[in-house]
Amino acid sequence: MRFLSFLDPTGRERVGVVDAGSPRTARDLTDLLPTGDTSPMRRLIAADLDAVALVAEAPEVDVAGVLPALPDPSKIIAAPVNYRAHQAEMNESSHIDALGVFLKAPSSVVGHQGIVRLPYTDRRFDQEGEFAAVIGRPTRDVPEERALESVFGYTSLLDMTMRGGEDRSVRKSFDTFTPLGPTVVTPDEVPPIEELELRLWVNDALRQRADLRDLIWGLPRLIAYVSSVMTLLPGDVVTTGTPEGVGEVHEGDRIDLEITGLDRLTVGVSSAGAVPCPTRGALRGPVPPPALTPVAERSS
Repeated sequence: MRFLSFLDPTGRERVGVVDAGSPRTARDLTDLLPTGDTSPMRRLIAADLDAVALVAEAPEVDVAGVLPALPDPSKIIAAPVNYRAHQAEMNESSHIDALGVFLKAPSSVVGHQGIVRLPYTDRRFDQEGEFAAVIGRPTRDVPEERALESVFGYTSLLDMTMRGGEDRSVRKSFDTFTPLGPTVVTPDEVPPIEELELRLWVNDALRQRADLRDLIWGLPRLIAYVSSVMTLLPGDVVTTGTPEGVGEVHEGDRIDLEITGLDRLTVGVSSAGAVPCPTRGALRGPVPPPALTPVAERSS
């Protein structure tokens, strides 16, 4: 199934089941869920209900606006350098084996067709397309061979990044720096992870193309490791890292991310209101590629 967080015509936040593509209607599950203070999507995940049975009772409603697939993730756990080609393009001496993971602020999420807002006039900002898993059950010390049992669904994620020497969790946690969605797709509708392909375009120019089988740590190993460090909760997001092809984005750009089996995520970029950066890490940290070479379109 494909679950969408959306606004109905009255402006209420809802969660529903939709078809692939750009849905105009959804089967609204919200009023069939337990009540609570979290988003309808979080309540759906935590309730662990029979979604098929819910859909049979759910009314069809119009989708007036699309929200982040998970508007209020409890944690966003990210893999820093998880493709060898990306390690090379960033001139990094280490990858995930040595770096572990880092956290992004849950408040950094933004939805499909939203706007990434660049905060500073004098810093470089890059796009990073990633494949992400939404956790569906409390998970601690899970073995790798059982790690995918903890996954509720998959989604597309953009890990927008300010380059420099500041801590990763700072450079990647500005408001709007985690576009997420548009939907969360259950594992039964997605091919095996090693068969998935990621493509990302900026203004229709292909920048990133990768096979997920090339991850240094695959998703099961990543979830197993993270669960040995911290308890994963329903509504946590674990994202697998970006491949080569990162590049600078600017005012007016459009970013499109497409992953096999998932719905396309599209956002715009704005520098409205940007100010000079108050920190001094601009000339420190990993060295990003100075220029971009278009990626040839090809199939896996």
